[in-house]
Amino acid sequence: MIVHTLSVGLLQTNCYIVVDETECMVLDPGGGAERILELTSQIRVRYVVNTHAHFDHTAGNRKLLNALQDRPGKSPELVTHPDAISLLADEGGAGWFGFPPILSPEPDRLVQDGDVLQLGQLAVQVLHTPGHSPGSISLYVPREKALFVGDTLFRQGIGRPDLPGGDGDVLLRVIRDRLLSLPDDTTVYPGHGPATSIGYERMHNPYLS
Repeated sequence: MIVHTLSVGLLQTNCYIVVDETECMVLDPGGGAERILELTSQIRVRYVVNTHAHFDHTAGNRKLLNALQDRPGKSPELVTHPDAISLLADEGGAGWFGFPPILSPEPDRLVQDGDVLQLGQLAVQVLHTPGHSPGSISLYVPREKALFVGDTLFRQGIGRPDLPGGDGDVLLRVIRDRLLSLPDDTTVYPGHGPATSIGYERMHNPYLS
């Protein structure tokens, strides 16, 4: 597995391109469609995944998917959780912060907790991790001990629970029950900021003490 990290959009969202063999998935294209297209020019993009529907994670959906439709072969699926649909349709909450409308295509595939996305030889497990937003998901790759968490968990921080649909109690419970139960050497790829590990956050995250 190869992971490319791009910092994209107005809020410097981490967009991840996860590659295995001859195909990849793009996580949270909040912008930077041209850079994503360049990095994936020689491989099939099988999925475009939104870990949640806030605009800084979805702003590049339309441009990226429109461009990928022009490539030979099957177009990628836009993947998210059912509880993210209403926020995606509501322009990702861009209006809450005075940003212009952010329009996204409707998702092609809705995933639930426990679903698996097959990527090359990788089995990518879907974890429903609400709290920052109702439709937040994390993606866990057991073979690689890699966890993509969107805005659920950060290095020495957690996602904001104060936006519409957020719930701080749910967020902390999800992190403790679903994420901290993973091996300490699991690499955590957050939606903003540097990567970390489950073990580091267990020991050093002030919100989890």
